[in-house]
This record gives sequence, structure tokens and C-alpha cells, in this order.
Amino acid sequence: MKLVKHLTIFLVVATYSFGLMAQDHPKLILTQEGVKEIRAKMGNLPILDKTLATIKEEVDTAIEQGIDVPVPKDYSGGYTHETHKRNYRLMQKAGILYQLLDDYTYALYVHEMLKAYADLYPNLPIHPKERSYARGKLFWQCLNDSNWLVYASQAYDCIYDYLSKKERKHLEKNLFRPFADFISIKNPQFFNRIHNHSTWGNVAVGMIALVMEDDALLERALYGIKDVELNTGTKDNDGGFIIEEGKEAGFYANLDEPFSPDGYYTEGPYYQRYAMYPFLIFAQALQNVKPELKIFEYNNNVLVKSVYALLDLSDMDGDFFPINDGQKGMSYYNTSLVNAVDVAYYYGNKDPKLLDIAQKQGTVVLNDAGLSVAKGLKNNQQLPYVKKSIDLRDGPNGEEGGISVLRKDKLELVFKYTAQGLSHGHYDKLSYSFYENGDEVVQDYGLARFVNIEQKGGGNYLKENKTWAKQTVAHNTLVQDQTSHFGAKYEVGSKNHSEHYLFNIEDPKIQVVSGIEKNAYPGTKMHRTMAIIQDEGWQKPIVLDVLQVESDMPHQYDMPFYYLGQLMTLNVPYKAEDTLRPLGGDFGYQHIYKEGSAQLTDDNLKFSWMANNKFYTLTSLATAKDSLIMGRVGAGDPEFNLRRDPVLIHRKNDRSNTMYASVLESHGTYSPVTELAVNATSNIKKLYKLYEQDGYWAVGIETVDGRTTVFVFSTLNNTSDKYHSINIEGRELKWKGPFTLINLN
Repeated sequence: MKLVKHLTIFLVVATYSFGLMAQDHPKLILTQEGVKEIRAKMGNLPILDKTLATIKEEVDTAIEQGIDVPVPKDYSGGYTHETHKRNYRLMQKAGILYQLLDDYTYALYVHEMLKAYADLYPNLPIHPKERSYARGKLFWQCLNDSNWLVYASQAYDCIYDYLSKKERKHLEKNLFRPFADFISIKNPQFFNRIHNHSTWGNVAVGMIALVMEDDALLERALYGIKDVELNTGTKDNDGGFIIEEGKEAGFYANLDEPFSPDGYYTEGPYYQRYAMYPFLIFAQALQNVKPELKIFEYNNNVLVKSVYALLDLSDMDGDFFPINDGQKGMSYYNTSLVNAVDVAYYYGNKDPKLLDIAQKQGTVVLNDAGLSVAKGLKNNQQLPYVKKSIDLRDGPNGEEGGISVLRKDKLELVFKYTAQGLSHGHYDKLSYSFYENGDEVVQDYGLARFVNIEQKGGGNYLKENKTWAKQTVAHNTLVQDQTSHFGAKYEVGSKNHSEHYLFNIEDPKIQVVSGIEKNAYPGTKMHRTMAIIQDEGWQKPIVLDVLQVESDMPHQYDMPFYYLGQLMTLNVPYKAEDTLRPLGGDFGYQHIYKEGSAQLTDDNLKFSWMANNKFYTLTSLATAKDSLIMGRVGAGDPEFNLRRDPVLIHRKNDRSNTMYASVLESHGTYSPVTELAVNATSNIKKLYKLYEQDGYWAVGIETVDGRTTVFVFSTLNNTSDKYHSINIEGRELKWKGPFTLINLN
């Protein structure tokens, strides 16, 4: 450990190397022009001044405490991990302060810390923790080592001209070049892949390459490692990784493969948020140093589009929908999104709606992009960022399914019909979640991990992420024969994707999304259609959900429903279990306790519950052969790693073809202050199937006041100009387009 408790700065030290060479730094994220303008604007841009003051206070406190560069030993959340993480952030901030305040205190602080790392790094072994497929040196995985180099590169750029040639040579020889080689050539299984991990690795090497003006390193960052660089044929030094001939790798490949033309990142918004920082930091650096690459125009401006996609994949509170592996509560207030919004504003078209998000974030990045945002806010140029219903395609060509969000009157319906989503994907084709006013009502579980909390598995993914969170039964979608989609086999799931059938929001009162899945189970086709419908007489819009199943042989089908809140009423007698036992032994069923059960006796299942002082009711089609399981997550979990969330499972036995149809209502409120419940009961009297043949289905909804509404849908023709006609109980229905809503009254 190297510990420098106090930094005493003498004038001779401060002037030791300043001015010895041409001033061509900083040039990556901060530019000389930007520094000059920020200095001139200080005191006149409130959000920038506030950010600068906050960072200065943080760094000043750290300087007073001294420099600590401990020998690595911990997982995420442990002392050494968090100290090295804090160090790289402090270096980056101190470098910025040096440039903006012209105070050598900060340059010396960065230099002293980098020297400490240059003393430590050459003799560091591989990190002692063995969990990662690519162990780092400073951290337990190369991913975090790459984080360090991305930030340290920015710090080095900021103090580059402060240092003498000899000092720079020392840092580059003993720290930066070996560091870049380690996370790339020594770990090709980490560096040469398509994944957010590799993006960080590519960018780390690329950033330091730009500072050092090393074209060979930059080539490696942009296009991946070539086997000639490995010096061991086509394998790494451990003999475990083969460079596939012709396989794309590097920064450009990670721009090409995971992003769709709409800016959706196939791993989902949680990891898109994480990956956006390196993507956009490197893009800024390339734009400043290599403008001829026109990186922000690449793939039809996909980087700027991706920022909008992320913002649109957040709820009313700004929290990202937990699609695939995603921690709940992650939001656009994260520092990665502060950078993303500022960059999208500056390098995009200076969209005033992005200023609205920046104002909510309450901070900016201290560089040219943040300066531009601060000026826009100072001049009151912001306009409201209104989130609308969206459909984002998945896949590099936009042909691998997608994800849709239907929005109406503070209700948000998230429908997922994507590709697998790389290693962070879940086995949940045609799943959905539902929100009201930013609160989860029907949830997606998210990930099973306590990020950076050392007490829980070192802050890493828990085994329950594979045994529970990724499994199909953990989601609101169909499970066949108590097995997960694709048998929960990644190599199978990654070769398949759901299909887009329809997204139509032309009439804001009837918004519809529909998708098809043919490969999740061999011989079985699923077609799910969901709609948010606003009609006269309903207090709020309702959600209609129809899933058709066609199979070549009989199966058991389960439809889980993960409501959040307290059960109010159930329209069938049910029996609570005296002893809690798991529902099954695999595919996630081992983690569900059976708390109760019921045989469905009516042609409708009606379940009401209360959440967030609001009342909800699910009305579903049922038959006397159907059964209901009342479950609770948490079985097979001796370390209490899982939340004890409730679930209803609607089971159909021995069916080949069947239909699940339901209506979800939000219909009332409760006040703990007045102790009054308003509209606490459902407004739907009955749900019934009117028609299902010849590529059409029709579902009727009868309300308690006697109104009947019929929704009709074509499953074979989704074109908007096609005329349709069917006969239901002697009544001919005619309409144009793939669906219609008919009021029989």
C-alpha cells in the first residue's frame, strides 16, 4: 500500500514541467476551446457552477485525506474494490478541476496517484478472487480494470502538458501500456467479444491510445485483437481462447451488433445505461481527435438515437424498466445518463426537450457538452420531454422482434418480444409488465443480485439469478410443461427471436401491440396481443390481453401473474396450504411456494387487489377444467436472496390449443387519512369469447351498467387497408384494418 497523507505544493514543483512543450492537451473530452469558454462563463451558469462546486468540495476533501492505493483483494463492495473505484473517479474529477481552475494542486494530486499506481501495477499478480472468466489485477474482473483506465485516461489527458516528457514516459511504460495490453492481448476472451464488458475494454484501450497518440493501440480498440498480436498462434497465454477468423470485434463491432436501428440495445436498458458511458465518452474523444471518422453519424446516428431509446424506456419517475438483468430503481439520474443527455444534446440537434431531462437531473458534465446544456438552461430554451407510446426494434437490422411501451393517462404497459439479449437476457418471450403513475402494478422481477453489497455474494450475481430470475416462470408469460423457453439454454435462445406482428397507436384511445413466438417450445406457437383501451364508462383505460396457443400435442400451460399488493377478493373458493412446499424441482418452480389453490368453477376468474392505495381487478376467461395456484417466491432460498413476492398462476391441463384472455382494470383509490375507499369494485361484469376461427378472434366485455364492447382482431392479416367481415351469432361485423372496437349498444 502506498499512502500519501499530505500534499505540500511548492511553486518550484508547480512550475517544474508546465510549458515545456506545446499545449495540445486536453483534447479528449475537455478541449482547449471548451476550457477557455467554461472559465469565461464561471459564475454565470447556475447548473454548471453548482456542479463545479460539488466536485471541488469532494476532491478537496479527498486531497486532505491523502492517497490510498491498496493491494487488491476484495470483490465488489469490499474496501480495496471501492477504494480503487473511488480513486479513478477522483483522478478524473481532479484533472477537470486542474484545467478549469488552473490550480496545480489538482494536477499534482493526479500525478501522485498515477505514480503510486505505476509503482504498484508492474508487480501485481492476477486478482486473488477467482469467480470471473477474465480476472483483472486491480479488480476481480477485467471489466472494472477497464473502468479504471477509461477514467484514468481522461485524467492523464488533463495533466498531460503539466508533466515532463520523462514523467510521461514513466507512466506509459510502467502503467498505461502494460495495463492496455493486459485487458486486451492477455484477456482476448474479454476483449474480443460482443458485450458491454468488451465495450468498456475497447474504449479503455482506445482512450489511452488517443492520449498517447498510439495508432496501433487505437486500431486494436476499434477493430479488436488480431491473432498476430497474441504471439501464441490463435490462443491466449492460457491457451483457452481462439480468435475466430473473420469474426468482427472491437468498438465498431460493438456498435454494429447490439444496437438496433432505433437505438435499442439488445441487453436491455439497465446494461444500455451502463454501456452508454464508454460508448459516448469514446465517441466524444474520437470526434475531437479524429473528426474525420464522423462517429456520431455512424449507423445513421445510432448513438444519439440510443439516448432517446433509453429515456423512453423509463417510467414516469425516470426509472428504467427492469428488462432482462436489470436492477430496479436505476434511473436517468445516474451519472452515465447525465453524460448521455449532455452528449446527445451537444452532438445531436440541440433538442430543447433534452434540456428538460437535464434540468431534472440537476447537474451537467464539466466539458464542452455540459457547457452547451448549461447555456441552454440559462437561456430557458427547454421544452417538456413528453414520453409517448413507442415501438423499438431489436437486432442490428431491426428484424429480431422488439419492445413496446403503450402509454395512456399515467398507465404504462411494457411488452417484450425481443431477441435473447446476449448473456444478460431472460427466457421470457411475449412477457409484459404494467405501471401506474410510476409505480409497479404487475411486475417483472428484474435481476437477483445486490449490486456492490459485499455481504450478498460479494455484490455479484447470485446463483438464484440463473435458477430463478432468468427462468420463464418468473415472468408474466406462458410456461409449457413447467419448463422454460428454449429449455433455458442460452445457445438455443440466442439463435431465435420473437416476431413483430402489429404496433398501432393511430387512435390514442385504442393502442395495440402484438407479437408471435414460434420457437420457445418445439411444435408450439404463441401469439399475444395487448391493448390499452379507453372507452366511455370506464374510470380509466383498461388493458386487454389475449394469448393464443397452438401446439401439435397436449400440454400443461401455466400463466403466471406477478401482482404487487394485497389480495382483496377472489371469486372462487380457495384453500390455503397448511404446509408450504415448492411447486416443482427445476426451471424456477423450485423457488415458488404453493400457498393456496382453487378449482375454477365459473367462466370468469376475477381477482382484485390493492397496491399503492389503488384498487385493481384482473378478469380472465376460465373453464371448469382450469385451476388456480396462489404462490409466493422464496422456496429453495436458504440465504433469503429472493424477495417474497406473490404470484397467481392460471393453469390449464391437457390442452393443445387454447386461449388466455383477460382484462386488467385500475378502478379506485383508498385514503388512509379519510379511511374512505372510492370505486373499490370492478366495473366489468363479464368477459367472454365470442369468436375464434379462420384467423380471427373476438372478445366481449360487459360492464355492470349493461354496456357491451367487442374487440375483434385479425391474426393473419395486419395491413391497415384490408377490409374484414365475420358473422357472430347472426350479426355481421365489418371493419377496415387488423382490429376494431365495436360498441354493441
